[in-house]
Amino acid sequence: MAEHHSLIATLGPWFKLLGRRRTRLAVGAALMGLTLLSAIGLLALSGWFITATGLTGLLLAAGVAVSLEVYVPGGGIRLFAVSRTLSRYLERLYNHDTVLRLLADLRARLFAALSGLDGHALSRRRASDWLNRLTADIDTLDSLYLRLLAPAVVGLLALLGLAAFLALWSPTVGLASGAWLLLGWLWVTLGQARLGMAASRRQVDDLEALRARLIEQLQGLAELEAYGGLAEHRRRLATIEARLYRDQRRLGALVALGNALAGLFVGGGALLALWLAAGAWEAGRLSGPLMVMMPLAMLAMSEALAALPAAFTWLGATRGAAERLNALEARSREPVAADARTAPPPGPLSVALSAVTLRYPGALTPALSELSFTLAPGERLALCGASGAGKSSVAGLLLRQLLPDAGRITLGGQALGDWPEAALRERVTALTQRSDLFDDSLAANLRLAAPEAGDGELWQALAWVELDGWADSLPAGLATRVGEGGRQLSGGQARRLALARLWLRDPDLVLLDEPFAGLDAETVAALAPRLDAWLTGRSVIYLVHQLGVGPFDPPGVERQLTLVEGRLREA
Repeated sequence: MAEHHSLIATLGPWFKLLGRRRTRLAVGAALMGLTLLSAIGLLALSGWFITATGLTGLLLAAGVAVSLEVYVPGGGIRLFAVSRTLSRYLERLYNHDTVLRLLADLRARLFAALSGLDGHALSRRRASDWLNRLTADIDTLDSLYLRLLAPAVVGLLALLGLAAFLALWSPTVGLASGAWLLLGWLWVTLGQARLGMAASRRQVDDLEALRARLIEQLQGLAELEAYGGLAEHRRRLATIEARLYRDQRRLGALVALGNALAGLFVGGGALLALWLAAGAWEAGRLSGPLMVMMPLAMLAMSEALAALPAAFTWLGATRGAAERLNALEARSREPVAADARTAPPPGPLSVALSAVTLRYPGALTPALSELSFTLAPGERLALCGASGAGKSSVAGLLLRQLLPDAGRITLGGQALGDWPEAALRERVTALTQRSDLFDDSLAANLRLAAPEAGDGELWQALAWVELDGWADSLPAGLATRVGEGGRQLSGGQARRLALARLWLRDPDLVLLDEPFAGLDAETVAALAPRLDAWLTGRSVIYLVHQLGVGPFDPPGVERQLTLVEGRLREA
């Protein structure tokens, strides 16, 4: 009972999501029911008509004056034959369109959860793991309606309806055969789900582990070869594969068992209906055609039960995917209420951190310990420190990608948590060490910063970072694709493209993490004065290792602070 409750609790959020399209789901289930009704009607009416025709022919041969209306049942058979074909086509077309819409809903919900994760949570898994959530787990979960919920409900309603229909002529046949089919339905759903739960649930985790190790092996093949770790890595892969094959063989055997039992229940139900109907016919309570119709109608129920064993044997995979996605949503930070309060008026923003502490999950020591500092409106501050000192954590806090464990952060004199999301993204901009470029055109990558910018503004931005001549020499110009992660560009070109994207914004607070990283001295000499002029009238925090050591000091620094292991030390 506890496991059953846990299953309902796990799938509950996804049932609610399905409920948003309840009308489409109901129409799809109705088409599925119409297909099944047509199949039952076709076989039952055909059996009745053939038997009635045969008996009428025998009576006529014996000289008995009898007649049989052939047009109505003949028309009914044609109706059921056409409606079965048509409804099946419409059901497949309509339900697959519905599933595609549900997939869009599921992926949108998951993407919203991913966007709520902070940078540290995202970095704990590789991009392929998150992609696996968006694809494999969602694809597993989309069976919830089309393979699990709708066929099971329609099948249950069909067998109850058939039992009631047969009971109109013979209550004994209707109740007994209905009870027998209900037992079969319970087995091919709940029974199969229980047998296959553990093995199918493991498949989700094992498939992710297999994908992760394969990617590790491909990406780190040189290191594995150099340090003699390839054999051990392959052994671990083989272990996962063996476990997958073992579970797949078990699940295949269980599906075969379920299919055999489904056939046994349908065949047994037909025999039971025939036996009871024959008794009723012998007692004169049923006609011969009705006696034949009843077991044939029971045989048509094979269409309702045939797909259920395989679907419910793999219910554990759906449950496992739902558990993983539920856990992902639980880790997502609570969204800040939209427009909870108006943002401060435009202009350079002040920053104040008061006794801020930040600890990453599982870390032995806090990333930041009781950190306090201020930034006046329009001031330029250099926050220095070695790698791991906490500079990126400060940027994550100010961008509200991370939430502090203790302390208070204000921006423009207002608590950071009270800022509307749209206003925060519009007025606070960061240039991190990682230049995120997408496999799209130069224009599309620049318009991430200014979606409404025209081509003229884009060329101005490229000229500002001295990339206009290079872009103009390209055959496709602004339409040139930069490749996945910007791999078609050099490191310096990618950095300058990120700077051009920054120029297209009009922020009040700018966070610059090693802004000239990867650029040569000549380029820096040209860009530094332009950056200095553009930053005029804005609040700026530079995140750098150390000032006065390299040739590329950021321009206009007015004050310097140094972080050491998450604590502030005055320079």
